[in-house]
Amino acid sequence: MDSQRPRVSSPQKLALRFISGKYQGAEFPFEDSPEIVVGRSSDLDMVLIEDMVSRRHARIECTDEILIEDLGSTNGTFVNGERIKRAALKEGDRVLIGTSIIKVVLADSVALAPSSSRRRGPKVTSNRNQVRGMAGSLEEIPLPDLLQLLGSSKKTGVLVLETDDHLGRIHMDKGMIIHASVDDAEFGVLKSAFRMLQWTKGTFELTPASNEPVQNPAQLAVQEILMDGLRQLDELQAMEHSLPDKAARLVVASPMKPALRDLTPIEIDVWQLVWNNGHLQAVLDGSAVSDLDTSRMIVKLVDAGYVQVV
Repeated sequence: MDSQRPRVSSPQKLALRFISGKYQGAEFPFEDSPEIVVGRSSDLDMVLIEDMVSRRHARIECTDEILIEDLGSTNGTFVNGERIKRAALKEGDRVLIGTSIIKVVLADSVALAPSSSRRRGPKVTSNRNQVRGMAGSLEEIPLPDLLQLLGSSKKTGVLVLETDDHLGRIHMDKGMIIHASVDDAEFGVLKSAFRMLQWTKGTFELTPASNEPVQNPAQLAVQEILMDGLRQLDELQAMEHSLPDKAARLVVASPMKPALRDLTPIEIDVWQLVWNNGHLQAVLDGSAVSDLDTSRMIVKLVDAGYVQVV
């Protein structure tokens, strides 16, 4: 009687899809082989030619479950933002090896390669000048997940985000966020980063760090920004029904019955921005405090009769 543990069919229903990096778009289906070795060496099952990948980087075991094991690589293997020695994989998990982000997907949802070419994995290129770095879609990997991966793996560079309407940059140094901007405007690191956390569509690319040093760099951990930023987003969404549309025109009430002396200095600053600018988005851009705090003040100014929406 065969004493080997029986295989089940579930791993065969899954595949690996490269959603970022130089092999973006390539797909690697799991096969009957119980093991896939990933690395830079040309004789492996999945060959990733890049400097941040070790010769034998990681091993994926496909038995009655899918397990990934780091093989003592220099730069590490990450699953869902956590550096691992060994971990189980399931559908939806994201693996970071070098600059490649690989997602576990249902095999039924990918176009499988011909059987003769499956064992060699993604095709590689020898022209490194044309290699695309870590890049992809925010719909495939949301910004919070992407930042966790970059922070955990201590990446350095400029994360460039593009949507139909905006361009954002997040400067990182060894996994720490040191600067951020939206449309080249200097809103401050936190305010800019929090705005970008709202972007759910667009593209991203991690480019090399700028040759020009960042002036007065911050030293903010990704987790710190995510915790506060996602909290602010939740609170902003909760008060959406109270806020005017961002394209709405705001005017100072005339006549204005309440006294300005009853406002705090920062509330007077926001009131003055309404007077000078007249649109909600311009007020948010010009305010020295976060979009959440500015929005709260605008609601207060409207409710108290200092400002009107026209």
